[in-house]
Amino acid sequence: MMTTPFLPADPGAPVLYDIVDSPVGRLLLTGDERALTGLYLLDAGSHSASVEPGWIRRAGGFDAVAAQLGEYFGGSRTEFDLPLAPHGTRFQLAVWEELTRIPFGTTVSYGAVAAALGKSPVASRAVGLANGRNPISIIVPCHRVIGADGSLTGYGWGVDRKEWLLRHEGAYREPGAAAAAAAAAAGQGALW
Repeated sequence: MMTTPFLPADPGAPVLYDIVDSPVGRLLLTGDERALTGLYLLDAGSHSASVEPGWIRRAGGFDAVAAQLGEYFGGSRTEFDLPLAPHGTRFQLAVWEELTRIPFGTTVSYGAVAAALGKSPVASRAVGLANGRNPISIIVPCHRVIGADGSLTGYGWGVDRKEWLLRHEGAYREPGAAAAAAAAAAGQGALW
């Protein structure tokens, strides 16, 4: 039996936070004394995060997270090694755990995530909803999940940021590139 990469959530712990800059915008990091519990974007329009009353600013308290994010954005890190403790339902935690298995530079469909969890293709919608509620974006790479047709569907931070992250990882293909590559491989060439 595989163990989860997540620590159990501690809903009673005080929420600590800090804000760091990144190429995709200002990131709000949340956590407790043990682990990172959230990574949100402050500049995402209607999906922007905000600091909640009662949270405690811990400037520099997320140095390891900030350093690994800096390495990721700088191109020298492809995997994160941080204690994580997201809050979610059992199904959400299972989906988010599966997301941690998607290698850097690759994408999978919502249906593929459902299949990896032993669910029917119909569960791809539930996977999409859980994916959209991922509280630790980038590190738990929800941006690597795309539509079955290769489209960059549903991303709370906006499709432009999803595309940027996938380009950064070398996983983005222009729309129609998969069909063109398949046709070229089959010797059909371009269709005019």
